[in-house]
This record gives sequence, C-alpha cells and structure tokens, in this order.
Amino acid sequence: MTLPFHQNLSILLVGLYLGILILVSEILRRYYQANSEITRKIVHIGAGQVILLAWWLNIPSHLILLASIGASIVAILSYFLPILPSVNGVGRKSLGTLFYALSIGILTFLFWDKSLPQFTAIGILIMTWGDASAALIGQKWGKNKYQFLRSTKSWEGSFTMFVVSAIVILIILFFVYPWQYYFVIVALLTALIATILESFSIVGIDNLTVPVLSAIFCYYSLHFFI
Repeated sequence: MTLPFHQNLSILLVGLYLGILILVSEILRRYYQANSEITRKIVHIGAGQVILLAWWLNIPSHLILLASIGASIVAILSYFLPILPSVNGVGRKSLGTLFYALSIGILTFLFWDKSLPQFTAIGILIMTWGDASAALIGQKWGKNKYQFLRSTKSWEGSFTMFVVSAIVILIILFFVYPWQYYFVIVALLTALIATILESFSIVGIDNLTVPVLSAIFCYYSLHFFI
C-alpha cells in the first residue's frame, strides 16, 4: 500500500527526530561518559514529545500502533542484548522501556480514532514530564522517604509528580476545550491518581499503569461534568 506524500513526510520527520534523539544520547554516553540514568531520562522525555508531533501531523493510528510494536520488540531485545545501552542497559531489572512503548499503543488504540488524541497525549505526557521530574527531584532533593508496596519513594518526588501532572493536564485541556472551572478538579484528581500509581514502580510497571489509567480516569472524570 502506497502512503500519501504528507504521511510519508510525517513518518520521515518523526523518524528523523527519534534518530537524532537516540544519537545524542549515545554520544553523551560514549564520548562524554554521561550517566546511563541521565541518557535514559533524555530519551524518556524526548520520546514522549513524539505524541505531540504525531497529533500535530495527524499521523494515522495504525502507523503509531506499528511503531509501538516495533519499539516494544527493540525494548525486549535491549533487555538481554547490548542494544542502545543509553536507553536500557543489559540485564537492567526493569521493563520500563517496554511498558512505555506498550502504553503508547494502548492509548492510541483507545482514543486516537475516536478523535480524542488529547487523552492519548495526556497519558503519555503525564508519564513523560511527571515521572521524569519526580525522579530528578527525588534523587537530588528527596530527603523524606516512604515505602509503598516494596517501592521506595520520596515525598518531594511524589509532590513534584502531582504538580507537574496537574499542569500538563490543564495545559492540554485549555488548548482543546473552552475553559471550564471543573478542569481544575479533573486535573487535580487525575494528578492524584497518577501520583499514587507512580509510587508503585516495581520492574517499571508504572510506565504502563500511570499513562493508561490516568488517561482513562481523566476522560471519564471530564465527561462526568460535561
């Protein structure tokens, strides 16, 4: 099947963006001895912005789903083989990269063809910005620790997750819908759910639960008011 020119161009732009992102992370790791956790966060945050690019370019859902499947296969291979160590180190006891790729596919399946890409974006960007910010703040300034279901977190990191998630939701709702007072309620409740889900991150499962369940909760809570 031959794709229209604009779709080919869109795919090329997304592929170029991801290629540059991974190349930069690999250069930082190999030539500047950047910490592997830093390079993973660069890819984590950068890759999340692809959903905005896909939304803007109106990329069809089947292409996003194919990309999700392909990324999932690469993530599984990189767990066992030295493929892109800047993304996922060999033998690292986390399937976060795999769950991240799967969450994009699941959210695309749930919302994209229903003309609701904003909820796909909300789920992915909560994970992208909220989780990454929580990790960075928690590692640097997280002094007050707590344990939840065998996961150790900091209150500083969790608070950051809550605030950043709420901001992400409000920004997207503001640009998609006419402003309503209840957006604040929806954002705060969804951010709370996301923060609770993020506090349990054994083997990286939060990369799946946070975006998928947060987006679903946001969708239904918003339509409760509409």
